[in-house]
Amino acid sequence: MFGFAVPVDLFKSASVAYIHYLSFMVCFGALVFERISLKANPCRNEAISMVVADIIYGIAGIALLLTGIYRVIKFGQGSEFYTENPIFWTKIIIFALVGSLSLYPTITYILWAIPLSKGTLPSVTERLVSRLRLIINIELFGFASIPFLATLMARGVGLA
Repeated sequence: MFGFAVPVDLFKSASVAYIHYLSFMVCFGALVFERISLKANPCRNEAISMVVADIIYGIAGIALLLTGIYRVIKFGQGSEFYTENPIFWTKIIIFALVGSLSLYPTITYILWAIPLSKGTLPSVTERLVSRLRLIINIELFGFASIPFLATLMARGVGLA
C-alpha cells in the first residue's frame, strides 16, 4: 500500500504504543469533560452525559493500564529499564492514586444512574459538586504529571 514493508513486531509495538497514548488522551479528555460539565441539579441529558463520560474514562483507564503493562513486558526498553527506575514507580504510584481517587466520582455517577433509570433526576448539591471538582482537579494534576515523568524516564533519568 505505501511501497514499504513494516515488520510485524514493529507494527504490533507501534499499535500498542498508539493505543496507550490514545487511551491516555481519552482519559484526560473525559476528566476535563467531567470537570467542565459538573454542576448542581443537572438536567437529565447533562446527568447522563456525566455517567457516560465516566464509563468512557473507566474503559480508557483499563486500556491505558493493560497497554502499559504490555509495553513494559513485551515492547518497551526491557522490563529492567522500568522496574529498576524510581521514576517508573512514581508514575505507577500516581496512576494508582488517580485510579483510587476516581472511585468516589464513579460511585457517585453509578448512584446517579439509579434515579435516571427510573426517569427521575439525581440530587446534586453544590457541596457534592465542590467535592467532585476537587477530586477531579487532583486527578487532572496527577494525570498531567505522568507524561512529564515519562519523558524524564525515556531520557534515562532515575537510572543509576
